[in-house]
Amino acid sequence: MEIMWAKLWVDTRHTWREVKSIICRPNVSSPPHRLLWLNEVLQETVESDCDPSWLIQRQTKSPLQMTITIPVGSGKLHCRATNYKGQLGCGRASLVSSLPFKRCLHNDLSWSSGFSKLLNLQRYNISHSPINENWRIIRTITSSCLRDDSTKHFDFSIIGSGVAGLRYALEVAKQGSVAVITKAEPHESNTNYAQGGVSAVLCASDSVESHMHDTIVAGAYLCDEETVRVVCTEGPERIRELIAMGASFDHGEDGNLHLAREGGHSHHRIVHAADMTGREIERALLEAVDKDPNIFVFEHHFAIDLLTSQDGSDIICLGVDTLNTETLEVTRFISKVTLLASGGAGHIYPSTTNPLVATGDGIAMAHRAQAVISNMEFVQFHPTALADEGLPVKPTKTRENAFLITEAVRGDGGILYNLDMERFMPLYDERAELAPRDVVARSIDDQLKKRNEKYVLLDISHKPREKIMSHFPNIAAECLRYGLDITRHPIPVVPAAHYMCGGVRAGLQGETNVRGLYVAGEVACTGMHGANRLASNSLLEALVFARRAVQPSIEHMKSSIIDFSASNWWPRPVVPVSLGSSTDKIVTMTRDVRKELQAIMWKYVGIVRSTNRLNTAERKIGKLEAKWEEYLFEHGWEPTMVGLEACEMRNLFCCAKLVVSSALSRQESRGLHYTTDFPDLEESKRLPTIIFPSSPIKSTWSSRQVHKQAHVLGSLDPSNT
Repeated sequence: MEIMWAKLWVDTRHTWREVKSIICRPNVSSPPHRLLWLNEVLQETVESDCDPSWLIQRQTKSPLQMTITIPVGSGKLHCRATNYKGQLGCGRASLVSSLPFKRCLHNDLSWSSGFSKLLNLQRYNISHSPINENWRIIRTITSSCLRDDSTKHFDFSIIGSGVAGLRYALEVAKQGSVAVITKAEPHESNTNYAQGGVSAVLCASDSVESHMHDTIVAGAYLCDEETVRVVCTEGPERIRELIAMGASFDHGEDGNLHLAREGGHSHHRIVHAADMTGREIERALLEAVDKDPNIFVFEHHFAIDLLTSQDGSDIICLGVDTLNTETLEVTRFISKVTLLASGGAGHIYPSTTNPLVATGDGIAMAHRAQAVISNMEFVQFHPTALADEGLPVKPTKTRENAFLITEAVRGDGGILYNLDMERFMPLYDERAELAPRDVVARSIDDQLKKRNEKYVLLDISHKPREKIMSHFPNIAAECLRYGLDITRHPIPVVPAAHYMCGGVRAGLQGETNVRGLYVAGEVACTGMHGANRLASNSLLEALVFARRAVQPSIEHMKSSIIDFSASNWWPRPVVPVSLGSSTDKIVTMTRDVRKELQAIMWKYVGIVRSTNRLNTAERKIGKLEAKWEEYLFEHGWEPTMVGLEACEMRNLFCCAKLVVSSALSRQESRGLHYTTDFPDLEESKRLPTIIFPSSPIKSTWSSRQVHKQAHVLGSLDPSNT
């Protein structure tokens, strides 16, 4: 791997015109054609001396990728260029300057609002495209949504049926037709498996500032302050909206909401429904969706790739191709707005609390569609998943996903012991069991390795039986199925992959650098979680950003038009019905490769990492992917073919490579990313990791769209539509 660096220092007192003239000079260490240049749309701002604290990214035909940012308060513009050679199409990972937590300039811009500003500026310069902001409004009426079996037209397409997707659907359905595309049954989402609750400031002794502080400390000071403030401020209202929709949360004897406390929180602020909060929220939202005549739910539709076109420098999202996994038919959704709310990628690891659907589909699709990806090295391992090996009665078959033992058990006084019943958390952190998840997971991992044991024990049995049974009925019932009474005996637990803090980079309204594409929930990287997510902040962030994405989505929809000929702009994916017995061989091979990839990720890219192990992972994953693709194509598979197992595998490969690439670029230990080669925090490296899309040429199948991206030439006359 070859890395090229270019540094440029520009005093921010220069006008944008002066800055542009400086930046456009050739890099002295590179060929003259390798220029860093700004989008012509900056002409809108060159005359002003406004604080340009926002990310500017421009992709040239050269393999050199440039990223720029101006850190607030630094007075200098840092330009860092990274050229990764030999990568298998997983993009370029580099650290770019972010903001310090404490800021003193009133008009400073955060990474999120700066990203929003960049996107808004880019949209001032819009050439003709299939969806043009200035065209007359044509509403898609419900009767035209289901035009035929193979193509469907909607105002809004939503990929994912968790809390983010459903909450967004209920709002945008007031303005147009909505397709909710879900991989399995609608309830099968990460939301449904969330036990602990939703954090929000709902009592007089708590404050937004306190919630912000807890979030930023847990996030190892990599969180975006403005995003955190927005989420913590708007969170309480989002909770009230859920209650108004019929979500039922636990109340105390005084009639008020019962607020629990979890690790990393300084106050009791977790709204919950026993230990099945996600299930209750999902129930309430699905009931509301079912009653809405403008929302159509498409079950068992696996999203293959986003449908994108290129109009000059703009990438535009016009919908998504899906595979109906029951009928094995491809359905194309053409829409004015697409929301990705598809969850995380827990199944790049062998043990995860995520359901089987969490194979990184949204992140991989967005990456292939040229969306910017951020902070993928920060994979959260939940410290306490049920360790089946320690149960009195062993399960007869391997679980599809690990059973989560919620953070609230430790929040209610649960104590961690090793198998000799020695309490160990005070040896690692003064907060003991209430330390953030990254600290607790590493502590458990250290105990297991030092003692050569397979699990530790979490004991809540010293608490009153009635309290345990009322707070944790689901956990108690699950353990009792295997002969364990948690009111009398400790629970065997072990860390498991749980949550992706990174994802598709989003602005404060869920917008991405791809026009018409919004993101919310675990698939997004908003800057909220930084290097480690605080307990019960995930549902909160999903609710807030799903709601914030509504208004810009509606505005985009109302100023857009669907060209019904757009469905023919891309070749259709093909279901490989003609391969005969080779199909079964490919499926079997793919399942074996999946297990091998998961084993590599756990062994080399787990809780504790090193540069050597990460390089080994990169090499092994590259060889494994090449072997898998060679096998597929030798058995008649073609790049345009699609199948559930194969497409999931390409997404798993894509996400695994993004994680490894990001981890290699962070040469410090921060939050969830701990490396033995760089064990300390480095203030100079308190920057988000950014992965810009790479050229699909010579990349692997996992990094290329199934179809070729459409290129829009010329214009359409709105008067003729």
